[in-house]
Amino acid sequence: MFVDQAKIKIKAGDGGDGAVSFHREKYVAAGGPDGGDGGRGGDVIFQVDDNFSTLIDFRYKRKYVAARGENGSGRNCTGKSAQPLIIKVPRGTVIRDAKSGRIMADMSTDEPKVLARGGQGGKGNVHFATSTRQIPKFAKPGYPGEEFEVTLELKLLADVGLVGYPNVGKSTLISVVSAAKPKIANYHFTTLTPVLGVVKVEEEKSFVMADIPGLIEGAGDGVGLGHEFLRHVERCRLIVHVVDVSGIEGRDPCEDFVVINAELAKFNEELAERPQIVAANKSDMATEEQIERFRKFIEDKNIPFFCISAATTQGTAELIKKVSEVLDTLPPIREFEAEPIPQEELDEMLGVDKKFEITVEDDIYFVDAPWIRPIMRTVDPDDYSSLQYFQRVLINSGIIAKLEEMGIQEGDTVSLEGFEFDFVN
Repeated sequence: MFVDQAKIKIKAGDGGDGAVSFHREKYVAAGGPDGGDGGRGGDVIFQVDDNFSTLIDFRYKRKYVAARGENGSGRNCTGKSAQPLIIKVPRGTVIRDAKSGRIMADMSTDEPKVLARGGQGGKGNVHFATSTRQIPKFAKPGYPGEEFEVTLELKLLADVGLVGYPNVGKSTLISVVSAAKPKIANYHFTTLTPVLGVVKVEEEKSFVMADIPGLIEGAGDGVGLGHEFLRHVERCRLIVHVVDVSGIEGRDPCEDFVVINAELAKFNEELAERPQIVAANKSDMATEEQIERFRKFIEDKNIPFFCISAATTQGTAELIKKVSEVLDTLPPIREFEAEPIPQEELDEMLGVDKKFEITVEDDIYFVDAPWIRPIMRTVDPDDYSSLQYFQRVLINSGIIAKLEEMGIQEGDTVSLEGFEFDFVN
């Protein structure tokens, strides 16, 4: 089963929490804080594996979570950092952020790409000791790992794309010029998935050709089968437009050419400007008048024209020679560049925009601030210095100012993510 699109969730590992610990040793009355830092969470890394040809595995597993860093411990011991989670994908997979649509990575090379970075470990209480605060009973939690919902889109890496109406002979052509063995039959949509074939021109010189399932009018709007595979033409350096010059199915070859090019342009305007070679196939069943009429139509557009019969291999060698010559003049297969992270998304990831909402019910002020949850895990309500640290967080985030703006009075109850306390001015 050929699957070339999938949507998954990826989450890098959270950093381990810093430790609250104090040195204990015989004959040492006050050893001081010695809580170590938490370990770093595991990254999520994507890597190309040429043993994969589709994205079918991602239909059955949709969530990938890297391991969390270990918590710090006493004696200044730093927690162990987690191993990265490696996700293998077929070559040519383009990864986009599902929310914004931006390209995060193009997996066309062997270079691994880090898509989600693990969170840093939290600081242990050894970092918070001062001359006036010698026994800090709090530490910092680990930072959360990056989390994304991403779409995976496989865009085949082929030098040449064969396009055209169904049953015009694209599969026959690729079968005679390469070792590819597509299904060939005399009915529409015989080819249900793209087929790749390596065409050998001479010793140590070859190129990759892709047989794209037949397009029909309306393909750019999602009609027929071909629209599902138009994305695979995007990378092709050259398009070989195969047309049934015999008109045996009652269609006009000139009109076929115009319609298919319009569908390519509708899907992606760049495709309409891609270099083309027209292969007038089934010439053994066409009249001289039909061939010459179509030849004049194409050559008037300054497009190279080749009269072939894929079934008898007539003219295929000349076509392949011309394709190879044109490819020598074209830039390499297109790679999609990763797009920078928008500032709003970057602020959200870094916790710059610490949003919160406050509602009042039955004289209780409910504060909704999910970003504060990991901080609260390390707060000791019985420790004065820990509560001071927590109070600074509430002040710096603007929560205290908002509560006062809403008219809170001393002694009123505040519920913060399930933790209740009396407001003290």
